[in-house]
Amino acid sequence: MSAARKRLTAAGLRGHKRPMAEPLVMLTAYDFPTARALDAAGVDILLVGDSVGMVVLGYDTTLPVTMEEMLHHVGAVARAKTRALVVADMPWMSYHTGVDDAVRNAGRFIKEAGADAVKLEGGIERVPVVLAVVAAEIPVMGHLGLTPQSVLRFGGYRVQGRGEAAVEALVESARALEQAGCFSLVLEGIPAPAAAAITAAVSIPTIGIGAGPDTDGQVLVIHDLIGFGGEHVPRFVRRYADMTGTVIDAAQRFVLDVRAGRYPEPSETYPE
Repeated sequence: MSAARKRLTAAGLRGHKRPMAEPLVMLTAYDFPTARALDAAGVDILLVGDSVGMVVLGYDTTLPVTMEEMLHHVGAVARAKTRALVVADMPWMSYHTGVDDAVRNAGRFIKEAGADAVKLEGGIERVPVVLAVVAAEIPVMGHLGLTPQSVLRFGGYRVQGRGEAAVEALVESARALEQAGCFSLVLEGIPAPAAAAITAAVSIPTIGIGAGPDTDGQVLVIHDLIGFGGEHVPRFVRRYADMTGTVIDAAQRFVLDVRAGRYPEPSETYPE
C-alpha cells in the first residue's frame, strides 16, 4: 500500500494546514519493523524521538540519550525506506553548544543515518541554530511548550502556556521559528486554546501532543499508543492495543509448552 503513495517531503508538508488539508499523523518509531508497519498503516511522519531513552533504553529522562544512540535508531528506521517522512530528534547537548556543533550533528543524521529532517526543542532562543541548520539545507521541525529536554528548568513535566503572557511568548516563538525556516512545529503539553492560537498565528503546520484538537496534526509515542510498557499514561493518550498483555500471554504459553514437553512437536523439528 505504502509503495503506491507519493513519498512525503519536508518542503511538501510546509503548507499542510487545516481545514484545506487533512490532519497530519505522526508517530514515534525506533526500529525497522515498527517503521515498516506504521508506514503501511498510512502514518505521515515517523519521529525517531529521544523518547527512545525512556521507552526503549530504560532511562528516567531523555537527557542521557547520546548522538550515537540516536544515530543507531534513526538508521534502523530510515532503512525501512518508508513513504513517511523520517525526522530525527536531536538529543540534549547536541545543539546547545553553538551553531557549529548543531550543524555538524544535524548533518550526521542526514549523511550517516539517512534521516529526512531533524527536530530540536526550544523557542526564540533557538533561532540562530535553526537559521544555521536550515542554511546547511537540512529541514528543521521545531518543538514548543513542554519540551522534555528542559525538565530540570521546568522542575518536572509541567503543562506550559497557561496565562496570557505565556501564550503571547509561545506565539512569538512560533512566529520566530517559522521565520527562521522551520517547516513545522510540535506543540506539547499546551492548553487547547493556547495551541489553537499558536496554530492560527503561523502558516506552517503544528502537530500536537497533549495540545487539544485544533492543531494541524497529532503525534503520540508508539509505545503509549499500543500499550507496550510504562504504567503511567498521560491524560492525552488513547491506547489502541494492549501489547504488554499480548507479549506476556504469548511468553507464558511458550513457558508452559516447553515445560510440559509440548514444544517442539515433530512438525517443528528437522528430520535426519
